[in-house]
Amino acid sequence: MVNRFFRCVLTACLLVVGTGLSVPAVAAPTIDVSSARLGQHEDKTRFVLELSAAPQYDVFLLADPYRIVIDLPELNWLADESASRKKGLVENYRFGLFKKDTSRVVLDVGRPVKILRTVVLPPSSGKPYRFFIDIQETDDASFRQELAARRKQQQNTQVAILAPEPTSTSRKHTIVIDAGHGGIDPGAIGKSGVYEKKITLGVAKRMYDILSKNNKYNVIMTRDDDTFLSLRERVSVGRHAAADLFVSIHADSIGRPNFRGAAVYTLSENASDDEAAELAKSENKSDLIAGVDMSVQDDTVQGILIDLAQRETMNFSVKFAEMIIPEIAKSGMQTRGRSHRFAGFRVLKAPDVPSVLVELGYLSNREDEKILKSGSGQQRLAQAIANAIDRYFETVDP
Repeated sequence: MVNRFFRCVLTACLLVVGTGLSVPAVAAPTIDVSSARLGQHEDKTRFVLELSAAPQYDVFLLADPYRIVIDLPELNWLADESASRKKGLVENYRFGLFKKDTSRVVLDVGRPVKILRTVVLPPSSGKPYRFFIDIQETDDASFRQELAARRKQQQNTQVAILAPEPTSTSRKHTIVIDAGHGGIDPGAIGKSGVYEKKITLGVAKRMYDILSKNNKYNVIMTRDDDTFLSLRERVSVGRHAAADLFVSIHADSIGRPNFRGAAVYTLSENASDDEAAELAKSENKSDLIAGVDMSVQDDTVQGILIDLAQRETMNFSVKFAEMIIPEIAKSGMQTRGRSHRFAGFRVLKAPDVPSVLVELGYLSNREDEKILKSGSGQQRLAQAIANAIDRYFETVDP
């Protein structure tokens, strides 16, 4: 397996650096959202939520692209999802579960804005509680000044999470299963409207059930419900667990409906082809979609040790990737020519954990989507990947 010297050194580095994840919010009751709307006034744009209770909230700005992020207690979204999401300074908005007990609304704004005020109004005149935020156009310098001030306030609430010491008494192989997307980030959308995040979680849970029955494995899921995890947090799960294998599950979508078949990707700075490069670019936007502050995400420990460890890790990743496609082909899902590809996927960047990203098929193709949506299809795919995992450890175990 990956050289234990490198792993021990890298773990020690993590103890110094930490991950900078936020302290979890206190659990709050779910609040119903009965209406969401935008209004354009003479000198401002207003975003309004009608709610069943008064919420605690946090609002902050993000740049590149310009966004406003509103964190609220967990919401039960009953508002009309087909309502217009573009008006005034707001070009679009999206919502969803960001983490346990926290829902997030992200407003995409096409230019620098300033927040004039945020208000919670009590029920009156037949209206329920209302939360609204008023925004106004400003210049880029002022926007970034306010962004920096709010970011400083947030960083004061962050703590370091330390990597656990690997247990020397256990000989089990630790496998991390990563169900792609989740929460506010739905991933690709199928021909029938099914979300990628639902498909990936279904297959991941089936993999967990299969592998957990084998006493040789310690199996961990990055998420087991419809919760968002940043790419950095997903990588951290594998590193903190001192994982022997990290498998990220996805399902692609493309503008060509006849295009179908599974593929497996490993990490490389240089993509194997244009399609792999575009896919990596798309998958790496997950944090942007969910309103993650990209400027504070890079906690990679620099130095030659990581470079050396990553070279060895990539060799193991490629070895495992080449075992997956034959097993998937047996499951009934088509595979494609040059099914093993590579590109710069951020979720695969743990330097000491062999990692692969499995694209199970294309939700934009009716045949693939039918397999991916069915319980039997998901079970066959989960079993195929589990079979490849068994084969992999048979070849790498001393």
